[in-house]
Amino acid sequence: MDGRIRQALRQATMAEHQRVDDLFSRFSLDTPESYRSFLKAHARALAPLEAMARPAAPRLPMLAEDLAALGESMPDGLAMQARDSDAFRWGALYALEGSRLGGAMLERQVASGLPRAYLSAVHEKGGWQAFQRSLDAAAEGEGDQWVGEAVQGAEAAFALFAAAAMSEQAMARG
Repeated sequence: MDGRIRQALRQATMAEHQRVDDLFSRFSLDTPESYRSFLKAHARALAPLEAMARPAAPRLPMLAEDLAALGESMPDGLAMQARDSDAFRWGALYALEGSRLGGAMLERQVASGLPRAYLSAVHEKGGWQAFQRSLDAAAEGEGDQWVGEAVQGAEAAFALFAAAAMSEQAMARG
């Protein structure tokens, strides 16, 4: 597919991706309180997404470890409307795996002494490229319907992260 699926996913989710980045940029990672809220928001989205998308290297255990180190238990995950489709799963996985790239940059903003197992769970060398090749292979020979379902999966993942960020910010405001 020569990257057609990746290009379609990137183009279709650009606005949602930016929205999620903007929402999460409101959390300060240099205070325990705000960082705790940031992690809880991620947990609310990550739990249902990982259950549905089944990533090869789940990060939920690391997120739970970081929250426990901050004296916080895992919050309930948000409800997710998932389609029972391989393409939908791959689209959600695209958003999940891509979030590891952002985590590496965010990890540098975490205050000294705060746990960072979740954000430091980056791809091994060449891991992102390997994921993209797997995505291309999964989409090989598939048509526009498959691509459309993959886009829906990625959009659902971004929407879940956005909802989690807004929910946690609302709770923090009390």
